[in-house]
Amino acid sequence: MGFLGTLGYYICIPFAALLRLFYNLTGSYGLSLIFFTLVIKLVLLPFQMKSKKSMMRMNRLNGKMQEIKQKYANNPAKQQEETQKLYAEQGVNPMSGCLWSVLPMFFLIALYAIIRQPITHFMMLDSSVVTSALTALQNAGVDMSNIATAAKDGTMQVTAFGQIMMVKAINTNLPDFAASIPGWISVNYNFLGLDLSVLPSNVIKAFTFTWSNIGVVLMPVISAALSFLMSMASMTGQSKQGPAASQMKMMLWMMPLMSLWIGFTLPAALCVYWIAQSAFSALQEWFMGKFYNQKIEEEENRRQEAIEADRKRRQEEAKKLQEEQRQNTAQKLTLKEKRKAAQEAKGNKPKKASTNENGRVGDRPYARGRAFQETRYDESNEK
Repeated sequence: MGFLGTLGYYICIPFAALLRLFYNLTGSYGLSLIFFTLVIKLVLLPFQMKSKKSMMRMNRLNGKMQEIKQKYANNPAKQQEETQKLYAEQGVNPMSGCLWSVLPMFFLIALYAIIRQPITHFMMLDSSVVTSALTALQNAGVDMSNIATAAKDGTMQVTAFGQIMMVKAINTNLPDFAASIPGWISVNYNFLGLDLSVLPSNVIKAFTFTWSNIGVVLMPVISAALSFLMSMASMTGQSKQGPAASQMKMMLWMMPLMSLWIGFTLPAALCVYWIAQSAFSALQEWFMGKFYNQKIEEEENRRQEAIEADRKRRQEEAKKLQEEQRQNTAQKLTLKEKRKAAQEAKGNKPKKASTNENGRVGDRPYARGRAFQETRYDESNEK
């Protein structure tokens, strides 16, 4: 087993434990797959809710994004800058939905390994058990054509879906061998009268009109139809214009077609998972679409109210500032007028005679002092 095989084995451990738990509780392989799918959907629900909300909010920005592209059609750098600014203002991450849309495929791959290799990946038994089972089946004379092929060195190599056939053959022909292996699970692949271990493509090759064959062939068709409904539900309310529209149309048809191909070429058990996953996803998308349409509408109304309140606040502040400026201007004009009036009054005030003139006697400006008497030296006083 190489590095990737070892890594894949350890990745399957928690999923196999969950599937075994439901099988032990229900005794039905089909129901255990449905409950397994439901648990996976519930685990991913918080992340998918966040992704759905971000995608719907981004969809509402299509009009503004088109305006930015038209406005800066000749300036890609500015266009990118304004687009990122718009995302930041609206709290939108355009990549938020990518990871969560890929995760279901990751679980599908892990589940495929568990279904295809029930001994080593579902029961988690050692590969030596597979060898012992092959030997026991050969010794019992069981037809090995669908279980293993002879290699060049003479050893038997298990086919792609040989472990499934091996489990069925041992449950039917060697129940004592199954009871002797600790941890062995005698998996019953019958679900609603359908054999979940067969490939629908093989059933078509030897088709007969029985409920088992008809049901197995219809499963991939039902899976594709539900996948289409799920895609339609996820695109409800999204813009049908713009560059994202072509991608949406491609996804609308790509997932159902892939579901149809997987359903026909892999064991029918995988169809049960795909049908359940598509059904749960379609319901989830429908409910989340209704919920977030209302919630985003309320958020946008609150944001608009906040913007309007902020606009009014700024208008009031601007009016107040203008009034203060007007009052300051009026006050400055009043002070200026008072200063001008004081200057005019000062200019109209009669001038006092200067000291030089009051004390002048002839050519002597300061001849008169405090004791000056004009008649001091008159002859009439000389007596």
